[in-house]
Amino acid sequence: MLRPLSAALAVLLAAGCASAGDEGGGETGTGGTGPITFATGRDTTAYLQPLLDRWNQAHPAEKVTLLELPEAADEQRAQMVANLQARSSRYDVLGLDVVQTAEFAENGWIIPLERGLFPLDRFLPPTVDTAVYKGKLWAVPYTSNAGLLYYRTDLVKKPPRTWAELRQQALEITKKRDIGGYAGQFLAYEGLTVNFSEAVQSAGGQILSPDGTEVTFDPAKGRIALDFLLQGLREGWIPSESVSYKEEESRLAFQEGHLTFARNWPHAYGPALAKLGSKFAVTRLPGLDGPGSSVLGGVNLAVSAYSKHQHTAQEFIRYFTGLENERRVLTDGSFPPVWTELYDDPDLIKRFPYLPVLKESILAAKPRPVSANYNQLSLVIASTVAKALSPPYNESADDVAASMKSELQEIIKTQ
Repeated sequence: MLRPLSAALAVLLAAGCASAGDEGGGETGTGGTGPITFATGRDTTAYLQPLLDRWNQAHPAEKVTLLELPEAADEQRAQMVANLQARSSRYDVLGLDVVQTAEFAENGWIIPLERGLFPLDRFLPPTVDTAVYKGKLWAVPYTSNAGLLYYRTDLVKKPPRTWAELRQQALEITKKRDIGGYAGQFLAYEGLTVNFSEAVQSAGGQILSPDGTEVTFDPAKGRIALDFLLQGLREGWIPSESVSYKEEESRLAFQEGHLTFARNWPHAYGPALAKLGSKFAVTRLPGLDGPGSSVLGGVNLAVSAYSKHQHTAQEFIRYFTGLENERRVLTDGSFPPVWTELYDDPDLIKRFPYLPVLKESILAAKPRPVSANYNQLSLVIASTVAKALSPPYNESADDVAASMKSELQEIIKTQ
């Protein structure tokens, strides 16, 4: 049973919409009920529709329609931003990449939510942090994510904990066998920002201060992170074709037997299992001196400031992020849930052996830079690193890192 919206929440929603309107928003149906549209990335597993059907059967006057956006996060953002800048009421519930919370809140495109309506204390703490901006809750965690190192158990006796161990094993295996060493997502897009950020974190650095107001990027740490990737390309244990890889390309390369090691998200586990069976496993990403730190990924659900049915939208989010639906997110969609207890469920661990490693990785993960200008920051990072990773690999890592810091500082100054 979904409990009715409180009077306090109605007041809060009204305040949120008034604020959005003052900052360029159009008229909204504050507290309204009725049909809604759920805009989110393309469902590649067909698990969403049964969950939507259950809601629709119980709420015939408040049916939800799924609007699938492109698979890539930056393309999803472009479509949502265009819609919201037009003050359109077409989208009601938004499936946001976790890095988009600050930008969408700052621009008045989404409304603040009442914390007490959601069991946030039962969610993995880092996931809740991604939904908070300037002390307010702007979205509800729906799925989480952390990068994992996939490796071939038939080729690797002991998974690497450090970059040096990864390099040594990859070199040895590539010399003996016709197989690539290691790859991640190295095309110039958001995935490269993620991979480079993870390398910086795993070298003991960071890019921005936690509040996003200061560039704390240490060029020395950036050089170490960049050298890790450049060394792999120069020595050949990172295949040259990997500079064109996004998530799908690296997933396919690993599961088709072309790589010994691959950095990818948990969604790649199921397809790899179907292809490789027991010949692979996952572990935490390696780092400079020990286990590394992943970037925190995932999707949060927010309510559009221009929705005419915000009451229904919020109640739908409460339903969709409930414990049983979160279980189905994992069992039917193979996406990491946000409820802590699901990672400790023996039956789920038997079915998804990577859960303990994934939980450890999420708890050790760090968010990408929190900034309303995140998209600009990401473009600078990805384009700068991509240039350095292009043949003949003769860019000075020191110069690249120094240039990146200067460009990031210029963006932060404009906030």
